[in-house]
Amino acid sequence: MGYVKNGPVLVVTGTLREAALISGEGIEVLAGGSDPQRLQAELEAMAPYVAGIISFGMCGAIDHTLKLGDFVIGKRVSGAFHAKCDERWVSALKQALPLAWCGSIYADGHMLALQRDKAVQAWMSAALAADMESHLAARVAAEHDLPFVVLRCVSDRAEVDLPPAVTVMMAPDGGVDVGAVARSVWEQPAQLRELAGTLAGFAKAFQMLSSGTKKLRGRLAFDQR
Repeated sequence: MGYVKNGPVLVVTGTLREAALISGEGIEVLAGGSDPQRLQAELEAMAPYVAGIISFGMCGAIDHTLKLGDFVIGKRVSGAFHAKCDERWVSALKQALPLAWCGSIYADGHMLALQRDKAVQAWMSAALAADMESHLAARVAAEHDLPFVVLRCVSDRAEVDLPPAVTVMMAPDGGVDVGAVARSVWEQPAQLRELAGTLAGFAKAFQMLSSGTKKLRGRLAFDQR
């Protein structure tokens, strides 16, 4: 099945906050949250009506060179599904964000929270960064013969462990599960200082993601010529 030339671009994110940054005319957004089954079903339902799919939002660094707030443009996806990204789309995003890194994105639906897990994937996959949605978006794009690309911003460095509360923070709808975070902190109060630092890093990355997104106006639509 070929893509719909006049259809919108489908943007896949993890959280509702990320989705709010990029919503607009000609764009449909899906926030996966912590419910990959729902995300998969909604991707399949929308794919016949869109011109292309972008995996967008924040990511965790795997390569030690990446810093908080760095943009990563995926040239390929590895992990639970392997696929190349559309070269023209990669080029257009690189023109809009010339300081962005370009390389492989790892995604298998699991959060890489620990340094040792990130190090393993850096060695095994040679990926720059990891997220939790790109493998699903890439698979559906391939099944429907749609152009696909990844654009992410680094929210945690390769050399840090994420505190336990972060692993339960995302609600099924892409919001924040405040109750789960509170329970985690109650059970492991020693993580509180680390959690505060992590959230400060997330805030910095989100600010960079917001600023960078403003430079993408006119670059998100797939060039269908």
